[in-house]
Amino acid sequence: MVDEFLNHRVDPNVMRDVGNALADLIKPWDVDLILTAEASGIPPALACAFQTNLPVVYAKKYVGPGDRYSFARVVTSPTKGEEYRVEVSRRVMEPGTRIAIVDDFLSGGRTAEALGEITVEAGCHPVGFAFAIEKSFTPGRARLEAHGWNVKSLVNIASIEDGEVRFAETDD
Repeated sequence: MVDEFLNHRVDPNVMRDVGNALADLIKPWDVDLILTAEASGIPPALACAFQTNLPVVYAKKYVGPGDRYSFARVVTSPTKGEEYRVEVSRRVMEPGTRIAIVDDFLSGGRTAEALGEITVEAGCHPVGFAFAIEKSFTPGRARLEAHGWNVKSLVNIASIEDGEVRFAETDD
């Protein structure tokens, strides 16, 4: 239950370590900005930003129509069974900016893909995606790599069966 230390109740010691490790992943990418989605992406993205001294932009989640002042994508959440819109103001992403998308979890990859698409639409470069935890038994990585995007994760979960978590080896 990571919501007890990562994305609901946030443990500052764990988050400090996550931020350090995510910073190590993205430093070779030479990025200008970190992009994430509210709400659970904010703690790891901000912890990473403290280590890299990079600004953070977070996409806001809304239900309902968007507006012409933002870049937006509609995302279907398989876990919540609902649609929502992720939206980034046009004012906060300058064309040509090199962006790292940082988030807590990679599972289905729909939100991360939407952030990558928003980055491209804004005229920016999605240099890579860095996640604290990846569920490798889900299609998220393949969804992102199908766009040619670089994907890294700190922890890779190979399976969860009968409450047992099996970790996969990661070269990240």
